[in-house]
Amino acid sequence: MTDNYQPIHFFDHPIEVIFDTPPAREKSPDCPNGFIWEEKTYRVLEMLSSWSDFTRRGKMARNMRPAHAAVASSRGSLNVGRFYFRVRVALSSSSTAGQTQVFDIYYDRAMKSVDERKGQWFLYRELEEK
Repeated sequence: MTDNYQPIHFFDHPIEVIFDTPPAREKSPDCPNGFIWEEKTYRVLEMLSSWSDFTRRGKMARNMRPAHAAVASSRGSLNVGRFYFRVRVALSSSSTAGQTQVFDIYYDRAMKSVDERKGQWFLYRELEEK
């Protein structure tokens, strides 16, 4: 895959995602149809690419037998893994009609706390074409 985009801003800010139809599997979601960031709503016009990263980080990297770690690195394990989506979006506003932006967003499967077991969505970075 050739990468025709370069990062111009890094954010790593939490976002609220919008699904027209809720995902069948919450911990392995598809690309959302939009998201809300800083009180602005962005609609996904096109998913440009997607990938996943099941790398175990920190203490989690050392708490598994090597054979099990190899399997987990390809398909993930409980609360480990991120699903990335590169998307072209339009801000839902009449004043910005026709303007688009490209962002990488991701879903982190790690739970926030025992009471909040769901993962969280993040706006990772903004990109521009090379």
